[in-house]
Amino acid sequence: MLVKTFGAAVTGIDAITITIEVDISRGIRFFLVGLPDNAVKESQQRIESAFRVYHYKWPGKQIVINMAPADTRKEGSAYDLPLAIGVLAGDELVSDTMIGDYIMMGELSLDGSLKPVKGALSMAVCALQEGFKGVILPVSNAREAAVVEGLEVYGASNIGEVIDFLNGKGGLQPTVVDTRAEFMKGLSGSDLDFSDVKGQESVKRAMEVAAAGGHNIIMIGPPGSGKSMLAKRLPSILPPLQLSEALETTKIHSVAGKLAGHTALITQRPFRSPHHTISDVALVGGGTYPQPGEISLAHNGVLFLDELPEFKRAVLEVLRQPLEDRQISISRARFALDYPASFMLVASMNPCPCGYYNHPEKKCVCSPGVVQKYLSRISGPLLDRIDIHIEVVPVPFNKLSEAPVAEKSSAVRERVIRARERQQKRYAKYQNVYCNAQMSSKMLRSYAMPDEAGSLILKNAMEKLDLSARAYDRILKVSRTIADLEGADTIQAHHVAEAVQYRSLDRSGWAG
Repeated sequence: MLVKTFGAAVTGIDAITITIEVDISRGIRFFLVGLPDNAVKESQQRIESAFRVYHYKWPGKQIVINMAPADTRKEGSAYDLPLAIGVLAGDELVSDTMIGDYIMMGELSLDGSLKPVKGALSMAVCALQEGFKGVILPVSNAREAAVVEGLEVYGASNIGEVIDFLNGKGGLQPTVVDTRAEFMKGLSGSDLDFSDVKGQESVKRAMEVAAAGGHNIIMIGPPGSGKSMLAKRLPSILPPLQLSEALETTKIHSVAGKLAGHTALITQRPFRSPHHTISDVALVGGGTYPQPGEISLAHNGVLFLDELPEFKRAVLEVLRQPLEDRQISISRARFALDYPASFMLVASMNPCPCGYYNHPEKKCVCSPGVVQKYLSRISGPLLDRIDIHIEVVPVPFNKLSEAPVAEKSSAVRERVIRARERQQKRYAKYQNVYCNAQMSSKMLRSYAMPDEAGSLILKNAMEKLDLSARAYDRILKVSRTIADLEGADTIQAHHVAEAVQYRSLDRSGWAG
């Protein structure tokens, strides 16, 4: 008897339907074709064991299973459930009247229980687009998939429940998630707050400007000056995720298997902080079994690179394209994938190997030329994509003990949201431009030209501070953001003056 069940394969962050054709006829041989990997081929042993627990037997006949499309590689153990149901339906032990209405995925344990799978949200989206009635998944993936409206989602804890359901004996109840209510419930503030940081008002201001314009920022300062503490609090002043952004972010984390148990929707902006020993593949994604990298996991959020010069140069250089294009294209011999990568880059570094160059109290012990050599570990093209450079000076003890309560993140976030709203309205007619950091050079001439006094300050700064040519566009973008925070339509002299202060690493002689 020939029957068909349906599964899904994840490619990139999307899924495609896999048709599993099972033909049972006279004979004793078993064939599994359609480009399965070893994990799929090993499914027979898991399925046989699960059958015995529920008093079913592996058919003593010839079984041919084809997984179509045959030129798409099938990877992982998540195909256990549709393969098992296909075999039972082909042996007429499961009714075939409903199996064509559902995409089924799940890894079987030897006792027949179902283990969670990766990419459940992508599979649910695929099922809806392909016109399926619903999906049947492990119970731990049900809430994640139920975020997709207009689809029946059933969570099963074992294969016995699935068999009873398909035979019309009930046993499974649809999982229902109110997506908007789930989204709103998760929009509560972060546990980390800017008010926790005493002093550092100039750095906080720079981070507010960065958040308001979507600018990349690098902080340079000695150990213990608060760089990491400030970076971890940046998400608390970013605008809250929109529902579409939350769904896209959840899909990426679902594919990577990074969702916490029973999490339906990611509602907080991601904050990723990889160690400096990370490889370039782990950062951008890919691998033998393609997975999103750290830059995609930081999509719609923050990627924090602590001690930037300690990262391998090859790893840092792969950031150049995604910083510009807001996505990463991975091409290999067997596949080509695109992962989204629209993130804010926040980096920190010591000013020199010993960490105390330009320190107000401690003396730097680095030999001449070492500071410049240390800084040169970061290439010019990468620095070119970082709009704001800010020096972080340690807070003296007397200020730590006497500093008043600082401004809370909620107050800063309100100003950031208002500035972002101005930018979204301004760039409404442009595709994929949502904030000042994404402006092209042509757009700068239309929206970011300062008044006469501002132009004069910029001209003097370029000449006297010997700023590089690449600093010019960055200063204009940051100036536009500072004006937006004030609600000003034109860029004025004090906006430009503040933006000039955020180009520390471009100043001639900064590193000796």
